[in-house]
Amino acid sequence: MNRKEPLIRLAKRDDLGTLTAWIIRIASIFAALILFAGLIVSVGYNPVSVYVAMIGGALGSPLNIQQTIKIMIPLLGASLAIAPAFKMKFWNIGVEGQITVGGICATYFALTFQNSWPSGLLLPVMCLAAAIGGGLWGMLPAVFRAKWGTNETLFTLMLNYIAIGVVKYLQGGPWEKVPKGTQMIERFAQTARMPNVWGVTAGGFLVLALVIFMYCYLRFTKQGYQIAVVGESEATARYAGINVGRVIVRTMFVSGAIAGLVGFIVVSGINYTLSDSVAGGVGFTGITVAWLAQLNPIGMVFISMLLAVLTKGASTINTLTHNALPESMSDMLTGLILFCMLASEFFIRYRMIFRTRQKEAAK
Repeated sequence: MNRKEPLIRLAKRDDLGTLTAWIIRIASIFAALILFAGLIVSVGYNPVSVYVAMIGGALGSPLNIQQTIKIMIPLLGASLAIAPAFKMKFWNIGVEGQITVGGICATYFALTFQNSWPSGLLLPVMCLAAAIGGGLWGMLPAVFRAKWGTNETLFTLMLNYIAIGVVKYLQGGPWEKVPKGTQMIERFAQTARMPNVWGVTAGGFLVLALVIFMYCYLRFTKQGYQIAVVGESEATARYAGINVGRVIVRTMFVSGAIAGLVGFIVVSGINYTLSDSVAGGVGFTGITVAWLAQLNPIGMVFISMLLAVLTKGASTINTLTHNALPESMSDMLTGLILFCMLASEFFIRYRMIFRTRQKEAAK
């Protein structure tokens, strides 16, 4: 019995090449801008003016650029933390919690020693404590996955809420600033604050160093090769003599340590205190950034910058249109861009084959 050929079939594409793939991704961004322009026109505004205002609001002055970079730094750091775990097919949804734990560890040393240690000693200790704390927090689900095969998605997700709960306890308990009842932690003294360079926290240079480190680590080291092999097939990795459990635990320590460093940068270089919103949602947005960049640290720089520009430019939309277009419109634009870029990945990987009329006539 002959089955009728479907009208549309999907087939995996041959390699398009890096340049062609990025042209398609850039075209998807323009497609999202055109779709959003239609929405702006529908409420009676000129989309070109709105887009110009957004770009000006994000990049139009040194102060605006500084604010945009401030948004970009933790987002880029979070996406870098996600990269090695996702490369290994370990679905680390707990970067929010790992950032939070890094912030807790850094804050402990800040509050305890900020009046007795100099910055040259205190800041490195805070940085190291944040990396170790975030790394150990990331290792916890890895150990359970390696030994007992637990589901890392749920495990890492639940750890987020535990870390946030610890901060809430500290805010209203032992670390609450005087007078009591504020539910806030005291702001750090100057000795516990990272210096600013050109109006931006020096933590930005730390994140750029992490970009270079992660690029080299994943591409040119033995451990990076092992991560790729485990991600392709754990059975193949075991056959090749790789200790899969050790690779999983080690990689998640690296992932959590990078997230912990992001927590240190946020509390010591941006907020100058600890709160239950220290991660600010970048742990989840970073997943999208990492995925769209194909886990390439260099690509993450550009995508995180794009999202930071959109976020910072949102307030300009609100001012330009006299509240007719709320700041949440930037979230819609961001969502459209992310949706179109994800859709572009589909067309990069697959092609659509339509049933030809000749075949229909032959049947």
